[in-house]
Amino acid sequence: MKRVIGILMTSLFFAVPMLVAQESGHTDHAEVGIFAEYFRFSDPGPTSNYIGLGGRAAFNLNSSAQIEAEMGYDFERNYTTTFSNGVTTANVQSRLRGLHGLFGPKFQTGSGPIRLFVTGKVGFENFTVTNASAPAGFTNAVGLGAGSTYFALYPGGGIEAFAGPIGVRAEVGDNIFFNNGMHNNLRVSFGPQFRF
Repeated sequence: MKRVIGILMTSLFFAVPMLVAQESGHTDHAEVGIFAEYFRFSDPGPTSNYIGLGGRAAFNLNSSAQIEAEMGYDFERNYTTTFSNGVTTANVQSRLRGLHGLFGPKFQTGSGPIRLFVTGKVGFENFTVTNASAPAGFTNAVGLGAGSTYFALYPGGGIEAFAGPIGVRAEVGDNIFFNNGMHNNLRVSFGPQFRF
């Protein structure tokens, strides 16, 4: 039963933006998206690679500017080993989890099917240590009562490609948080985007 409800909710999440866009005849007022992200936690060391999921929503100010909010949760750590005969990689649920919450403007090249964009956001970076499952750990981290929370800046950029109201977005940026100085960390995200 839980699986059926989950499939139904996911279907509605993807269908509603398309239905709204068809009724209005214009598909460029707002965007929502989900994404998978890679977070290279490199400063302070040692360097660790994390993988997670997130979501974002944006509202147009005009055809070249949006206000956007996003949240990402990194709950798996990636281990990659290089051998003389190849590369192996493994993802393991991590005890250290990162929660990013960011808000700010996004400037893009018009409203056509292919858009380049730059963004600059402010928000927070929260780190918690937990043995809970990913959903339970996310629920606990969102309250920000556990772990350590720091002020964050995020300059980034990327590309979006749309076929009507459905598209994909790829983005790369520097997730900077402040804890006794500035700490720079690479962040890459990719996922579907819906405009309506």
